[in-house]
Amino acid sequence: MWMILVSSCCREETTLTISFTGDILLDRGVREQIEKKSVGYLLEDVAPLFLSSDAVVVNLECPVTDTVTPINKWFIFRAEPEWLPALAANGITHAGLANNHSMDQGRKGLSATYRHLQEAGITPLGYGECQPDACSPLIISRKGMEVAIFSSVLVPLENWVYLENQPGVCQATAETLAAEIQALKETKPTCFAIAFLHWGTEYQQTPTLKQRRDAYLLIDAGADAIIGHHPHVIQKEEVYKEKPIFYSLGNFIFDQNGHETQKGLLLQLTFDKKEIHYRKHPVEINRCKPYLKGKKHTFEP
Repeated sequence: MWMILVSSCCREETTLTISFTGDILLDRGVREQIEKKSVGYLLEDVAPLFLSSDAVVVNLECPVTDTVTPINKWFIFRAEPEWLPALAANGITHAGLANNHSMDQGRKGLSATYRHLQEAGITPLGYGECQPDACSPLIISRKGMEVAIFSSVLVPLENWVYLENQPGVCQATAETLAAEIQALKETKPTCFAIAFLHWGTEYQQTPTLKQRRDAYLLIDAGADAIIGHHPHVIQKEEVYKEKPIFYSLGNFIFDQNGHETQKGLLLQLTFDKKEIHYRKHPVEINRCKPYLKGKKHTFEP
């Protein structure tokens, strides 16, 4: 069922649909599945929905690089660049890098990830050669409609030095993002603004008080929707001032075996010049592969 968030007296024919997912990991147990089956196999159930969207934005929870220069942290991931074209072929158009694993292979690995994504036809977001670039919104447009996506990581980054004028991921605070969103709305009042945030507490299904305060701050500044990831579980959603807040979409392609970590949401936002609609597609994850919930499948044991 589609939900309408902004009322309108008439419906525009031209629409822009963007699909969003939570965490995608391409290492560890997922690496084993890719080597056995392929990247395309992992995406085959959701690819038709992806390909019907104008854009698909995922949170890419690992660097993608041949450079093996791990930093000193507990969990370190790395994926292979040759896997990226299959992501693009199955409909993924944008990859969020503002998270706590994109830098697992250092700044060289992070910069290489940006380059490999672009070469595969996937647009990175939340990355830049300096912080102002990393935090600049990415604008997706279609026939005069514009959607600006602001991406930032709001959790601490383990053994990562913040350097404003070096390559990195966006680490803007909610207050900084609010000011940027407000400025965007003043110059482009018809442009929709989406906050795509890496935040919250892992494995907690209830958002923290800080998440809620930050979400309200961003919507008060003009954000039209908040979409979060990082907790690895779905967190409850709410509507504030007629704007949706999805605190966490949970996992999407991941190798965790907990009951709640094997659930996720594939979220579609459809925009026209007057209103926003959203549709939630629950997914179940089996052997790292997302399946649309409600469809008949034979899960592998």
